[in-house]
Amino acid sequence: MDKFSSVGNQEQETINDLYQTYLENPESLDKSWQHFFAGFELARTNYPVKQALNMAGDINKEFAILGLIHGYRQRGHLFTKTNPVRARRKYVPTLDIENFGLSQDDLETSFQAGNDIGIGHAKLKDIIEHLEATYCRSIGVEYVYMRKPEVVQWLKEKMESSRNSQELSEEKRKDIFYHLKIAVGFESYIHKKFVGQKRFSLEGAESLIPALDAVIERGAELGIEEFVLGMAHRGRLNILANILEKPYEGIFKEFYGKEYEEDIWHGDVKYHLGYESEVLTDFGKKVKLKLMPNPSHLEAVGPIVQGMVRARINSVYDSDYSKAAGIIIHGDAAVAAQGVVYETIQMSQLDGYRTGGTIHLVINNQVGFTTPYIDARSSTYCTDVAKVTRSPVFHVNGDDVEALVFTITLAMEFRQKFQTDVFIDILCYRKYGHNEGDEPRFTQPNLYKAIEKHPNPRDIYAEKLAKLGILTEEDARKEIKDFDKFLDEKYKESEKIDKLKIRKFLINEYQSYEMPQKSMFDQSVKTGVKAETLFVIAEKINSLPKDLTFFKKVNRILSDRRMMMLDDRLDWAMAELLAYGTLVAEGHPVRLSGQDTERGTFAHRHASFVIDGTDEKYFPLKHVSEDQATFHVYNSPLSEYAVMGFEYGYALAKPNGLTIWEAQFGDFNNVAQVVIDQYITSAFEKWGMMNNLVLLLPHGFEGQGPEHSSGRIERFLELSANNNIQVVVPTTPSNMFHLLRRQVKMKMRLPLIVFTPKSLLRHPQVISTVEDLAKGVFQEIIDDPIADPEVVEKVVFTSGRLYYDLAKYKLEKGMSNVAIVRMEQIYPIPNKQIDQILKKYNTTNLVWAQDEPENMGAWPFLNRKISCLGLKVIARNESASPAVGLMEKHTQALEKILNSVFEEKEVVAT
Repeated sequence: MDKFSSVGNQEQETINDLYQTYLENPESLDKSWQHFFAGFELARTNYPVKQALNMAGDINKEFAILGLIHGYRQRGHLFTKTNPVRARRKYVPTLDIENFGLSQDDLETSFQAGNDIGIGHAKLKDIIEHLEATYCRSIGVEYVYMRKPEVVQWLKEKMESSRNSQELSEEKRKDIFYHLKIAVGFESYIHKKFVGQKRFSLEGAESLIPALDAVIERGAELGIEEFVLGMAHRGRLNILANILEKPYEGIFKEFYGKEYEEDIWHGDVKYHLGYESEVLTDFGKKVKLKLMPNPSHLEAVGPIVQGMVRARINSVYDSDYSKAAGIIIHGDAAVAAQGVVYETIQMSQLDGYRTGGTIHLVINNQVGFTTPYIDARSSTYCTDVAKVTRSPVFHVNGDDVEALVFTITLAMEFRQKFQTDVFIDILCYRKYGHNEGDEPRFTQPNLYKAIEKHPNPRDIYAEKLAKLGILTEEDARKEIKDFDKFLDEKYKESEKIDKLKIRKFLINEYQSYEMPQKSMFDQSVKTGVKAETLFVIAEKINSLPKDLTFFKKVNRILSDRRMMMLDDRLDWAMAELLAYGTLVAEGHPVRLSGQDTERGTFAHRHASFVIDGTDEKYFPLKHVSEDQATFHVYNSPLSEYAVMGFEYGYALAKPNGLTIWEAQFGDFNNVAQVVIDQYITSAFEKWGMMNNLVLLLPHGFEGQGPEHSSGRIERFLELSANNNIQVVVPTTPSNMFHLLRRQVKMKMRLPLIVFTPKSLLRHPQVISTVEDLAKGVFQEIIDDPIADPEVVEKVVFTSGRLYYDLAKYKLEKGMSNVAIVRMEQIYPIPNKQIDQILKKYNTTNLVWAQDEPENMGAWPFLNRKISCLGLKVIARNESASPAVGLMEKHTQALEKILNSVFEEKEVVAT
């Protein structure tokens, strides 16, 4: 008779198969089945046959309990006690035992299934109590959807063996109280001292402070040497003071200070500022902490944190992902609704963007500004985006500080072991409205009635410690009062501070670079490379290993490039690749990413070659020399916002390298407008943060329609002020070569916006010589090479692709009385070079000609900045759309521009 014949036919067959597997190779089964069959064998061999058969007759209940256990693991998070201020929503079916084919009569019966949760042969009531304690109290967990059995098993054993809790020493509990005391006390003091002022307090979520302390301590024990934090404004001041140890007096002064120490700063509100420090753990290890500055644009900082972490891992920690980690603190409304969160998480496991796992903490106030959570998302949880990468999610009651400390410690261990993201959803509340001057009862009256009566986490924990005999009520009151006095002293110190000082970000990394100044552009930067070096590098990057096979056309590309060097006719791609090759040979790392960047949107770059018959690639620029710096090029996911943000963060942490983000087409940059507006163009004035990120934006009016014609030069120029960025439209391969090298070689660090060509990539006139690269420098202005000052009556300034149309027209028509001058650098405006041009040509008939509509391109900016020159404009008609849809219309407008430039009568706008 079959051992399990009392079970239904289908189940009998399955169980018998599993049993046979157990007898032959028990290790091949899940541990729960191993425990189950071990118990069955014990019963079978130690009890009479009849009794054993009776036990087999109860096998259905054993399996029902295994189903119950699985139900708790899978759905226990729906029935937790995690909400501190209101009842949870109801979900069905429940975890009542009747829903699993069990009854109240079974509660006192012992079952082998207890082995599955590590408590051995146990009564059903004890199994349920263990499951309730593990999965349905202050911590709820979502994890069984993860695909790797070893990862699920690790979490399962960690949680079920501990019942998702820990026994803390008296010293540790006092330490937790200390951090709650300073968290609550800091907010209370500011609330009294600066009545009505915005600070976006942490009140209601103060348990975050001991949690952050715990994750830093545990991370340091596990090898972390640096944390990079990103967060929005809520709670930032508290974290700055009590985690990064920014001086209290400095924070207080920011509430009433009147001016900055240096006039160049515009500054920012105090709850947007970043900070960096080095803190000492309880066991004496120094850990670097960096809190990134962040604008009001929620979640914008996320990809920037990831980029910085990756750069630090690569450059400081020898690509050891266990040495640095990101911590991103979200709000519940933002993490659920801001698309950049999805983009960032989608990148997290990709080779070019992985960081070894991020700790995501959600301050879940259960409301976004005035919108309740029920109207803020369709998903069950605000953290459901975590399931994109099948990351575990913990939901924790923010009032239970010990549960939160346990969870974040477990999360840190998980991150270090499996190097993937972890999410912790801290269910808490917001004591006031969106800010301290906001009245929340207009929109959430019932919720705020509950919040008004609710004690803070410090007082809740103090009461617990009093019951445990660890801290008396009197001692707690004294500690709170003493801290208040301490803050009074710090306030008095703040009164002695004369002017506010913006502390530059990454001081050590940028100490060798100078502050951006216009005068620094008046002197050319030496960027030439010896001809013999160029030939050596060209040979390296145009050669493939002979023992590998590649697509036939690859050999043609490389042989053409070798011929270019011999013929002394270098095209755009050759000059660009030589710029990268010479930089890595000189010790400057190069990183390039974007959509289709390896090949290039227009198939000009070919920085990688697929090895035939494999998915592997060969990167010639990684084989320039034995001691070269790193070269990396990555095809990014189809994202602009997150990828540009990532590269900004990467460039920020690696000022000695060349970091580039390339748009597939220039106009796609507007998908990442937040990064451009809030970081690239304004971070220096707001936060003292330099950066040398390069944006490559393909731009050119070639009849391809409204999209993909314009990289939106006008928008970048509108954002240009106080030497904050460089806006360049290069027209020759050599100028591109020198521009890229200048970006690394100059003494300051400024973002560089390059409007790169499309059709010019293969234009027969767009060539340079080896000597141009060897002896030249970047030219902000390129004069007309054939103009005779004696006969020139009109000077036409222009930029980009239009130059070649104008030059062709001039040559064909023999218009020697017109000089065509290219403005390669539009910002900072090369005034010195413009003056030299004006002195050379004795005429006041000056024209600005552009391909873009009159209300776009460089003209609106130039008309405002150099109107004193009396420039007249020739452009396409002003338009809301950048370009027309029909090639015929495009051609007609171009012909009109050409005719207008060279006509003899006074010029008017088209």
